[in-house]
Amino acid sequence: MITPVKQVNRFFMLALAPFIGLIFCLLLLRPPLETGDFIYSELSEETITPQTQAIRQELAGAKEAAVQTSSSIKRTTELYNRTTSTMSTIVQSASVQAARPETIYNQRISAKLGVPLERVNSDRLTIELYRVNPGSYKGYAMKIKLKDPTAMKMALSSEPGKAETTMQAVKRNGAIAGINAGGFADSGGKRYPLSTTVMDGKYVNGFQASFKDLFFVGLNDTGKLVGGKFFDKSSLDRLKPQFGATFVPVLLQNGKKTVIPAKWKVSPKRAPRTVIGNYKDDQLLIIVVDGYNENGSSGATLEELQGRLYKLGVVDAYNLDGGGSSSLILNNRVVNNPSDGNLRPVPTHFLFYK
Repeated sequence: MITPVKQVNRFFMLALAPFIGLIFCLLLLRPPLETGDFIYSELSEETITPQTQAIRQELAGAKEAAVQTSSSIKRTTELYNRTTSTMSTIVQSASVQAARPETIYNQRISAKLGVPLERVNSDRLTIELYRVNPGSYKGYAMKIKLKDPTAMKMALSSEPGKAETTMQAVKRNGAIAGINAGGFADSGGKRYPLSTTVMDGKYVNGFQASFKDLFFVGLNDTGKLVGGKFFDKSSLDRLKPQFGATFVPVLLQNGKKTVIPAKWKVSPKRAPRTVIGNYKDDQLLIIVVDGYNENGSSGATLEELQGRLYKLGVVDAYNLDGGGSSSLILNNRVVNNPSDGNLRPVPTHFLFYK
């Protein structure tokens, strides 16, 4: 017979049996934590620490190498910067020294012209306007430095026989300055350029060999003034003219005075004139002389202009169409005093672009 006490004990035993079994299983299956801790401890002390030290040593070596490399790069950079600065200074000094002869020459020729009345300066050209008044005549000189060969061109109407004033040509083409160019011949109420004329590197009416006192003058593909008498086409072709016109006579060649034919000394003796020439540094000089008529009593003689150009140091010089054709335009105004009272329409004009 089971007593009440036994019943109670049995109840608690049955109730606690699962928990006791669970604890027993945990005790039997418990992982070797202490052993693992011991292994971890052994690895930390005997294995991981030497590896860490080796890595630290390698890192320290890499750091030292990086520092040395950085220092070397810094020194190289400083040396490069000093070298670059020195070379820049040398180049700048050399450029200044190289430009000195040109500057001195320009100052010398400018001093002979006086103080400019007006100046135009751009990336393409520099124009300086001077007054010319030696006593026997009055006029203007325009010294031009072409920085770009395309800053000078010739205007010629696309319609054969059509003429226009220099002001009209300047405005039509958007130029900053202009002068009349070659001579012309009238026929059938139209006005045609005289003899050999070149436009855009091509002959307008074919090549005509120089005859009598005629000459050709124009600009080549490098912006240099070319001119003179040409008796065969190949001689002119070799100079590669991009444009040019014809008139009479030549005044200076290679720094020497040429013989002025007797006819042109008196036909007329004095007159409004337009001449163009170049210095040895390829700067251009244009002189436009005022006159009040074409009967030989006002203006300049060709000999006077020849002597003037020679004293100014011009190397080559050519007499362009004169009389009522002489015109000088700068900054949208007529600078000279045309003898006709108004500008005369002519076929060709030399224009300058800012």
